[in-house]
Amino acid sequence: MWPLGHAAVGYLLYSLSARARFGGRPATLPTVALLVGTQAPDLVDKPLAWYAGVLPTGRSLGHSLLVVVPICLAVYWLARRRGRAELGVAFGIGAVSHPLVDSVPALWSGTEVNYLLYPVVPVTEYEEGAPTLADLLAGSLGEPWFLLEFALAGAALLAWHRDGRPGLGTVERVLRRATRST
Repeated sequence: MWPLGHAAVGYLLYSLSARARFGGRPATLPTVALLVGTQAPDLVDKPLAWYAGVLPTGRSLGHSLLVVVPICLAVYWLARRRGRAELGVAFGIGAVSHPLVDSVPALWSGTEVNYLLYPVVPVTEYEEGAPTLADLLAGSLGEPWFLLEFALAGAALLAWHRDGRPGLGTVERVLRRATRST
């Protein structure tokens, strides 16, 4: 799944979670924590596999539930100690949803999902260095999972709008300050 799809699934899950747990909408900082969480597994695995060559694939350490879950628990513990437990919850929803969502197309096609238990279970090396954008697109265009990401992004955008567009005000303030100082 592409970054947009992970962000969309994460936001939909977090929005539902916020409404179910406290009947409210997501706030700005937890939404930011959620978005960081949705991208974290790829931000770890892709550079370390494709550019540094220290991981066997772009889905290994950062996609392993044996790594992701303890990190999420540590983030939650730290956030809770600082009186911001919701940041830890949001990050955890984003980070855990990422490898699970990556597993759906793999399970559907009968491909292994050993990365969920890496390094206890070895993963198959399926990449040789960093793919180009053209390589990635060629492998994705026309795939139903790729097309589904756009539907999920549309649903997430509608949910975000319904939730009052958390984070937009912060971005607008930052941009206003930046344009004033130039």
